[in-house]
Amino acid sequence: MWVATCGGLGYIPIAPGSVGALVGVGLTVALARLPAPDPWMSVIVGAAALLILAIGVPAATAAEGYFGRKDPGHVIIDEVMGQMVALVASPRAGWKWLLGAYLLFRVFDVIKPFPARRLERLRGGWGIMLDDFVAGLWALAALGVLRYGLK
Repeated sequence: MWVATCGGLGYIPIAPGSVGALVGVGLTVALARLPAPDPWMSVIVGAAALLILAIGVPAATAAEGYFGRKDPGHVIIDEVMGQMVALVASPRAGWKWLLGAYLLFRVFDVIKPFPARRLERLRGGWGIMLDDFVAGLWALAALGVLRYGLK
């Protein structure tokens, strides 16, 4: 449960998913401080997100059994990973970009555009994790369009 709830942060009574997404922003910002060239930062953040996905699937599956229901709200490891996916192309961005990425990810996480809603139906941790992965991809795509439009 420690992994699935991100050290217990998932027990925060107000907007635990938003807290999880903030953890994803914080983890991305921390990784971006590593002394690596910019092109490698995307690789590092992407690899970290995939590692969290791999760890999150069994943790979220166990959490479903522990809490006795599908996609329990206390599980926020999925938001951490999804937010990192949204930031993979710009991990060293300024605060305005990070805020925009955060807000876009939260919107896509809530509305669950195709195929997120379908993936959410998968069994166990796969459904919990993959719908947020897709929400992160949608946010990443929206940020790409926004960046292109701002040039």
